[in-house]
Formats: sequence, C-alpha cells, structure tokens
Amino acid sequence: MKILKRNEVDVNTTWNLQDLFKSDELYYQELSDLEVSVTTFADTYKDKISDAKTAVAALLEYSKLNERITQASAYASLHMSEDSSNSLAMERNGKFSMVMSQLSPKLTFLSQALKSLDEAVLKEVGQLDPELANTVTKTLREKAHTLDPKVEDALSELSPTLNSAYSTYNMHKLADMKFEDLVVDGKTIPMTFGYFEDELMFEEDLNVRRAAFDAFHKRLGESQNTVASIYTAHILKEKAMAKLKGFDSTIDYLLFDQEVSRDMYDRQIDLITEHLAPAMRKFAGLLAEIHGIDKMTYSDLHLVVDPSFEPDYSIEESKAQLLEGLSVLGDDYLDMINKAFDDRWIDFPQNQGKSTGAFCSSPYGNHPYVLISWTSKMREVFVLAHELGHAGHFYLAGQNQNILNVRPSLYFIEAPSTMNELLMANHLKDSADDKRLKRWILSTLISRTYYHNFVTHLIEAAFQREVYLKIDRNEPVNANVLNKLFRETLEKFWGDAVEITEGAELTWMRQPHYYMGLYPYTYSAGLTIATEASEKLLNDEIKIEDWKEVLKAGGSKSPLKLAKMVDVDLSTEAPLMNTINYIENMIDEIIALTKEL
Repeated sequence: MKILKRNEVDVNTTWNLQDLFKSDELYYQELSDLEVSVTTFADTYKDKISDAKTAVAALLEYSKLNERITQASAYASLHMSEDSSNSLAMERNGKFSMVMSQLSPKLTFLSQALKSLDEAVLKEVGQLDPELANTVTKTLREKAHTLDPKVEDALSELSPTLNSAYSTYNMHKLADMKFEDLVVDGKTIPMTFGYFEDELMFEEDLNVRRAAFDAFHKRLGESQNTVASIYTAHILKEKAMAKLKGFDSTIDYLLFDQEVSRDMYDRQIDLITEHLAPAMRKFAGLLAEIHGIDKMTYSDLHLVVDPSFEPDYSIEESKAQLLEGLSVLGDDYLDMINKAFDDRWIDFPQNQGKSTGAFCSSPYGNHPYVLISWTSKMREVFVLAHELGHAGHFYLAGQNQNILNVRPSLYFIEAPSTMNELLMANHLKDSADDKRLKRWILSTLISRTYYHNFVTHLIEAAFQREVYLKIDRNEPVNANVLNKLFRETLEKFWGDAVEITEGAELTWMRQPHYYMGLYPYTYSAGLTIATEASEKLLNDEIKIEDWKEVLKAGGSKSPLKLAKMVDVDLSTEAPLMNTINYIENMIDEIIALTKEL
C-alpha cells in the first residue's frame, strides 16, 4: 500500500476548512483586524474596571474577541494537523503564533482586574448577567493563586516559549521522524507513525506485526533523548508554575482547573490498577489461546478476538450505522451527524504528515471538525462515534452556553464521547442474532472502548503520576528514567501474563497527551460516568433528555454536578467499581461464548 501525499487524496473525503475562512487572504486579514480590535479593547478597559457594570461589558466584549481568536486558531492548527510538513500550513500557523504572542499579553489585564475586585462586586457581576456567574465562581477560586500583575504580564509575554513543547514534540514526531519501509517475507510494507498505529499494530500476521513493532520502536529509540528533553522542559515549566502559584505539588496545580480533588485523581488510577488488571490479564490469555501464541507479548495486545469476522465499512456505510446506532439521541443530534458527513466536517484520508490518532476540534461559533485516518474497519466506526460524541457535546453546548461556559472540566470531557461508543454497542447487541456476532460486539467493546480508555490511558496516567512525583522530589528525569518508569508501570499492570517486549518502554514517546496536563486519567473517568449513565438509561432510571441536558450544560457546572444530573455520584468509588465489575462480567461472557463456539 502506498501512503499518499496530501495533494493526492480525494478532496471529497477531506474536511472543508473554508467554513472557517473562505481563503487565506481573509484569514490573514482577520489576524490584522484582531490586532486592531484587541488594542482597542485594551485601551477601552485597562485600568478602568472598578464596578460590576463595566466588568460585565468587558467580559462580553472579551467573549466576542475570544470567539474570533478561537476560529483563527482552529484554521491554523487544523491545516497543520492534516499535513504538518506542508510549508503553507507552517506559515499560517507561524503567523498565528507570532500575532498571538503580541495580543495575549494585551488581554491578561482582564483576568487580573477581575481578581482584584472585591467579592461583593464580583457577585454583583453574576447577578447582572447570570451567564457570567460561573466565571465569577472560577475567579473567586483563583484569587488565592494570583500573582503580582507584573509577574502575570511577564508570564503572558513568555507564553509562546513556555508553551512550545507540544508543537515542538508534534513537529519532530510528524514532520521530522521518518521510517524506512519494512520488508517481511519478501513483502515491502510502508511505515509511518500513523500507519503503524492505525494498521500495523492490529496486523494478524505475527511475523509482520512483531517486525513492525521492532522497527517502529527502533526508530523511536533513536529520538528518545530529544523527546525526553522536550518532555522534561515541559514538566519543569509546570513544576515552576505550581511553585509560583502556591500549590503544594505539581499534581495539585494541574488538578485545580479540573475542579477535581486529589482523591478522585488517585482513586481512578489505583482502583483500576488493583481491580481491573486481573481481568485484563485473563483477556490477554484468551487472545493468546485464540491466536495460537505461546507467549503473549506487548506487541500482541491489539489483536482482536475474531479478526476474520470484522466487517469492512465504507465511509457511507459507517454513516448509516451511526445514524441508526445513535438514533436514540434524537433528530437534532442525527441532523448534526448528517451535516458532519454531507458538509465535510470530517477528514478521513490517510496521508503523509497527518496527525496520528483521532480528535475533534470545536471552534465556538462554527461547527466541529473531526480528524480520523479511515481504515475501513468496523473499529473505526466506534472511533468515529467517539469523536462525534465530542462534536455533539460542543455543538449542543455551543448553542446553549456562552464561550466562557462552553468547555467542561477535563475530568468530564471524555464522558460524551465514550457514551456514544456504548450507545453504538448497545444498539449492535440488540440486533445480534447469533453467538459469534454477540461475541464480536462484546470483544470490540473490550478491545476498543475499554482497553483504550481503561488500560492504555490508565497506564499512561500511572506513569505520568510517577513522573510528577519524581520531579516534585527534585529527582532527575531523562530518557533512561522515563523508560524505566514506563516499563515498571507495564510490568505492574500485566504481571506474568504479558511479556514486555523490548521497545515497549518507549511507548511514552508516542502520546501527545502528556503535554496537555493530567489528561490520560480522564479517559477512564469519562468512561466511568458514561458507563453508569448508559446503564441507568437502559434500565429506565434516567431519560435520554436528561443526558442531553448534561451536554447542553457544557462547562457551566463542575464535573460532580454534571454527573449528578444523571444520578451518578462521583464523590464515592461506587461508579468506578461498578464499571470495573461491568468490564469483568463482559470478559467472562466473551470467554464463555468462545468455549461454546
């Protein structure tokens, strides 16, 4: 298979970024206009916010500016995501970064001014405009960690540099990291970062799969010190910010904006490691038995229970499945899905330089955009359902919340996406008319939905926690240390059930989530909420409209309050333990069905 360049793919399968800006000329004009607008905003309100009425006016004007900035940012970043090696994309993105390095410092005064207001004045802001009440609550929380205005200004000026690790990591990974073609049994196989993660990891042929794993990780190893240096710079910046802002630890600093307690964070990692690992080891043993593998290795963990049964799906067929499987969400939601396909909100092709994995970007005031590398496998229908869950969430939230309230805590962010996966699975299970189909559906839920969110990201989260604990103890972090920590995390979870292949310790190099704060653990947190809510939905304890009200609420409530809207109590360990038991029971059912078949 040849991996196409971006200019060789079918444009009808790409997203239409002209919905953001009809042309580059209009994009560059908007950047110029923003420079004028931000300067005018600063001249109008800086040093003049002393009463509630003026604060409200400033926040409303800031919201409009923020919407424009968000759309310009999306236009630049999405072009980079489709092909990070494209020189025009680099130019667009570079221009945006340069403009924002000038504009961001001019906007910091607003947050500082709000934090300097008396509590009574702030509360009056929420009374004058109830849609700003949540902003007031967050401002009051942040007061205790506010720095001197001059320090805040300096940090804002330095933000392009301080926040450059993520883009540097992606540039190295997607543009500079090249792989040689793989030759196995006389067959030449192309190799890119994306093709390995989207195709070769799942390859049924043991020789091809393991050779691809070895070659891929050999190339990663050649860059391990560079990537470790990028990552170390990032976490040391976070540690410095935590110290400056008066937090007891870097983890506490990173959890603050999530509105989540340390107990909730640690619980998610510790309970899954202790209680789910035995069941997943059992599932790994089943895979080894089915595929005739003497010893299950880390490179074999993405095998599926019944590969010959997985149907191929065209893009159009996936659309039909999604419309049917998610019909419970109502006509307005299905209308959004139709638009996503028909109006080119989704980028499907596999091409050189494209961002790995899948994601959804939802610029406020416009429609969402979804990136995926389509492999025509049923598993991609679940990935698409997941990303459209994000799209539907922000589509509904954007219609019901202002831009300041639209985005919920990271702790909740993955609940709507994984809920869609569960709704799809429940729909397919209801239509299953034989044991093999039922086993395939259940095993897809385990290997795709729960393995990805409850194991892959859990291991990342456990590793990430150890990294932050280490830097808070002032211990050195480098490639050797990171490799050792990741291998130990894998060995703790998999025990003797899985041989940790040489190269597996480099897996930390593959994940951009480490540059997004404490993101990895939130996948299992979101899926915990989704599992509990979907079970309550199936048992008629809640209605689908209850769930849609949660989506419409966006970030106007804390994650605990959002979950409470569908009767899920995150203050206890019960939802997580229920979810772990749910997974265990599903694995036992898969094993039983395998024996029958």
